Amino acid sequence: MRFTAWLKRTFPIWSPTDYSAMTDSFSQLKVLLLQARNTEDMVIQEQECFLERCRLRPDQLDTLNLPLMAELPDVSLLDAYDAFFIGGAGEYSVTKDYPWMPFALDLICHAHASHLPTFGSCWGHQLIARALGGEVIHDPEQAELGCHNINLTEAGKHDELLAPFPDSFLANMGHHDRVSVLPEGAIELADNHFQANEAFRIKDRPMYGTQFHSELDKRREAERLVKYRSFYINELHSEEVFQEVLNSLQETTEVDHLMYDFLKRFAVK
Repeated sequence: MRFTAWLKRTFPIWSPTDYSAMTDSFSQLKVLLLQARNTEDMVIQEQECFLERCRLRPDQLDTLNLPLMAELPDVSLLDAYDAFFIGGAGEYSVTKDYPWMPFALDLICHAHASHLPTFGSCWGHQLIARALGGEVIHDPEQAELGCHNINLTEAGKHDELLAPFPDSFLANMGHHDRVSVLPEGAIELADNHFQANEAFRIKDRPMYGTQFHSELDKRREAERLVKYRSFYINELHSEEVFQEVLNSLQETTEVDHLMYDFLKRFAVK
């Protein structure tokens, strides 16, 4: 209970996007979000986060939640969309083979082949890497939780999406798996003091992955941490350390507009 009270006291309530400020072309975008979550509240929370960060109306975003699908569609469904996003996964790991994993990997390959603007956040970042031949490992020793610095590589400083960013910026984290080897043709765009491959792009494709949660601002990161509190306390070994992570959260101003910038640059015709 005290965490819920702290959350409401510490973080302001999000106000809806001013959709009237959008251009007509942006307002016509249709986007698909791939999810892998098994609790209804986090399914909805993640959808809200992507809507907020992408500045989309609810009717512009369709979703596929892999674990809850009774029947998997054909990957050609992507052809009806202007952009494709892949979110986080809660309890699911890219390193494991679930019944729906071949379909998820095929979706990435289809998006790659068709040059569909694609953006993976955290689990989605790892899924893109695995689908295209990279390696993802479970590495709790290098797990990242909370708000951390991200540093652009030289390639990142010249990338058409990330070039406007400062050389170092804050981003929200929450992962135990990581991309250990990038797929062929991938360009490392960011790292930090903990690990490499914090962000990458597939060469000659509008396809990006960020290990950090590009869909989470300070308030949404706190919501996510509180939801998975028992899991994180088990990993951190004490409530005190968990509370320290919550108290250390900061605003991530640059990342807050990253996915919106991605849509404007690559998806708007």
